Amino acid sequence: MRGEVEKDDGVLVIRRIHVTYNVQAVKADREVIDRVHSFHADKCPVYRSIGSAIEITTEYTLDLG
Repeated sequence: MRGEVEKDDGVLVIRRIHVTYNVQAVKADREVIDRVHSFHADKCPVYRSIGSAIEITTEYTLDLG
């Protein structure tokens, strides 16, 4: 996870958060992972709580190990 902090009137304020999920799966699961990633934020309590105040983006890397 990576965040970007800025100052607003001398106070540190979080403006953006970027989350990278590291997923281990088999190739056959790729379609399911893409689908879940496309809507997971709507079901995430953290995103729902702060998403209107802080820009949150996500991505994932896939280890087909």
